[in-house]
Amino acid sequence: MSNIIQSFISVVIPVYNDLPALKEAVPLTLKMMDDVFSGFEIIIAEDASTDGSTECAASWQEKDSRIIHLHRDQRLGRGSALTTAALQAKGDIFCYFDVDLATDMSYLPQLIRAVTDGADIATGSRLLSDSNITRSLGREVKSRGYNWLVRFILRSRLKDHQCGFKAFNKDKLLSLLPEIKDTHWFWDTEVLVRAQRKGYVIEEIPVIWREGPGTTVKSQDIWKMGRSILNLWWKLHVP
Repeated sequence: MSNIIQSFISVVIPVYNDLPALKEAVPLTLKMMDDVFSGFEIIIAEDASTDGSTECAASWQEKDSRIIHLHRDQRLGRGSALTTAALQAKGDIFCYFDVDLATDMSYLPQLIRAVTDGADIATGSRLLSDSNITRSLGREVKSRGYNWLVRFILRSRLKDHQCGFKAFNKDKLLSLLPEIKDTHWFWDTEVLVRAQRKGYVIEEIPVIWREGPGTTVKSQDIWKMGRSILNLWWKLHVP
């Protein structure tokens, strides 16, 4: 029992039209949590899906009382879904990961232990020297360019801001949420940048990460992210 983590954990899986991935992610997550954690809840933050993800999440909630399905009739964005889940989560530690399980799940206990050991935030990183990642050259170049801009413009000290594999001291996250304005993919970056400005202790963890089939970063998404970086700089520096 010495390897069992005693804190109550809220695990969030954000979902939008991810039925095949959701069908695989829920049982794998349940097994991991049962093996390593003494108490937990799994929140499926499902954002107005139309592909059957809604019904799949609802059926899991019926089968297991530890699973909570948060459904929204209107799509409001991944970041907004995470904020909503955090406000309803009961755990001492709040964590989330992408439904495609691109990050190797075996790193979840290490991620959580970083927070139980004193970090305010722990985040998986694909850009540390010990990380092991597989993805297309185009996506690699875009990711490194984006993270360089975040470090250069927003003065972040972190290597990777967008890895969908993070854990938080929930009280610290709740104190930060009123400042977070982004409702979609930039949410991750804004949380980490604002947390650093507040002096939060953030630990980056090297992970194994594999690009899933069909995952893409479009050029228009890069432009949106670039604008988001500049908008956040403006908000942080202009009264």
